[in-house]
Amino acid sequence: MRELDGSAAGGAFVRTALALSAIDGEPVRIENVRGGRSTPGLRPQHLAVVQTLAAIRNAAVSGDEVGAETVVFEPEASGSIPGGEYEVDVDTAGSLTLLVDALLPLSTALEGRLSLTATGGTDVAWSPPLDYLRTVKLPLLRRHGLSAAVEVDRRGFYPAGGGRIQLHLAPSSIEPIRLGSDAALDADDLRLYSTEAAGLSDSAVATRQLEGALDHLALDGEPTERVARTAASDSPGSAIVIRLAPGAGVSALGEPGKPAERVGREAADAAEQLLDGGSPVDRHAADQLLVFLALAGGRLRIPTVTDHVETGLELLEAFGHGLSVETGPTVVADES
Repeated sequence: MRELDGSAAGGAFVRTALALSAIDGEPVRIENVRGGRSTPGLRPQHLAVVQTLAAIRNAAVSGDEVGAETVVFEPEASGSIPGGEYEVDVDTAGSLTLLVDALLPLSTALEGRLSLTATGGTDVAWSPPLDYLRTVKLPLLRRHGLSAAVEVDRRGFYPAGGGRIQLHLAPSSIEPIRLGSDAALDADDLRLYSTEAAGLSDSAVATRQLEGALDHLALDGEPTERVARTAASDSPGSAIVIRLAPGAGVSALGEPGKPAERVGREAADAAEQLLDGGSPVDRHAADQLLVFLALAGGRLRIPTVTDHVETGLELLEAFGHGLSVETGPTVVADES
């Protein structure tokens, strides 16, 4: 059994460790789960990952409860994952996009199609909004061989959640991801997606978020796409995502008392910083793409080596996947 220490890591460490355990069929024990966080142990969104992967992989699990700081995950030792149809309800507004993030690597070991219907938060703090997943991350991975799609039935904002999505995942052969300095970003294919809960439609929040972003960006021309939508939701809330390229995007969430125009400006500020940084991916994609570099190979220029990147590299090394960081910084998979 592989022994891991999560004392200096967060939820991404747990999600990636369990995904790799499910792919390899190797048991894993994680001590000090989310030990580096103010509320250590499993939260509802992390528990949903444990339970979903356990169902998919027919795994024996201990520590599958909210607050657990030790998790043991023992999957079946078969060399492939059968697929099938699954459902999970993430308590309150636990992140559905992070749940999807944990399942996408399974595509490399699937022997049949997998579908998941999940209920929880679609656009919540400390996780990528749904439009980031659908318009930034998935398009890049599809270019490299991933067969995956996410449908949305209902949006879920904090605190009630209640969002509902469907993930469709098929067996995939991922090609090496090679994005270097020659893939630097520009603003020629800028796309904006602004969403408001139906309860905010009288205030035109989605449109005002778009206007705040576009006024601040001061583009020479029109963006390739601009979408302002109203969505049914159990809680009021809003989000805006600016996509610069597949693998590169930024976002901002509405908050009580924060003007919608300010939400748009915050996203625009982040977009300008990303454009100026010279990296083909944003800092969140840099962290989330590491597991695909490990599984498929390649090299990826990233904005900076964040704490998430550092802990991700250490975790992947523990599973025998060699990734190194060159100046730039660029993460390189060991292809020997």
